[in-house]
Amino acid sequence: MDIYTYVTQNTFDSYLYQLVEGKQKFIGQIMTSKSPVRSAEDIDETALSYAEIKALCTGDPRIKEKMDLDIDVQRLKLLKANHLSQKYALEDAIYKDFPQKIASYEQRIAGYETDIVQREANTRPNADGFSPMEIKGAVYTDKKEAGTAIINACKAMTNPDAVRIGQYRGFDLELSFDSFSRIYKATLKNHLSHVVELGTDIFGNITRMDNVLSGFEARFSNCRRELENVKAQLENAKADVDKPFPYEEELTTKSARLDELNITLNLDKHENEIVDEGREDEEDSPPVRDSLDIER
Repeated sequence: MDIYTYVTQNTFDSYLYQLVEGKQKFIGQIMTSKSPVRSAEDIDETALSYAEIKALCTGDPRIKEKMDLDIDVQRLKLLKANHLSQKYALEDAIYKDFPQKIASYEQRIAGYETDIVQREANTRPNADGFSPMEIKGAVYTDKKEAGTAIINACKAMTNPDAVRIGQYRGFDLELSFDSFSRIYKATLKNHLSHVVELGTDIFGNITRMDNVLSGFEARFSNCRRELENVKAQLENAKADVDKPFPYEEELTTKSARLDELNITLNLDKHENEIVDEGREDEEDSPPVRDSLDIER
């Protein structure tokens, strides 16, 4: 079975569908997470005045203009709300988010610079390319023995909290256990903290530490690039936050014309109220028949 919807040209149908369209826009603002507005008016309360009905019935061109202006003004107000929302977000980013990110990157850059110097000053490899490692007071110059000492330290742990077990290449070496992932972790600490996940391979654990220490330059370069990117975003945000709403003049003009039409179409509103008040007075006055009965 098919359902057909018919609309007659130049009839009251156009205004009814305009109301349905407005309601759909209202529902769309509420039902989507992409809405730029923070609030919306309940347009279910929209009602036609007698003047508007009369204008529709008589084919008054002003009512068509009013219908078009209603749609345009509603659209422009939504665009302005979006513009203001973006402006407030940019202001928050300019005065809060970007400065925090810049400070964080600058601290990390300074930290990597310090840690690179610390690593270079304390890297003294032997013939096998292994720098001495201290584990629980004992200094190991053999890579296999140092790797075995790390495994034994893991087995001896009775508490998952981080505990210092020694030193490697100028960095304090802390051992901890992640109860959630059930993984032992080693943390190399100087100005920054560098975490390494440990396994069961006695050589592999030390190789992972060396890889982390040798990756300082790459991380330093990444932080420098990210810092420059954030600074560029900050300058762009400062330029965008001062931009005015591009359709402000159009919104002002159309809103003023819409207000003018609303006033014009509601000129007989007070007349209706006077007539209604007269009818109420007539209803309050006693019927003529009753007064005649009293005289009798």
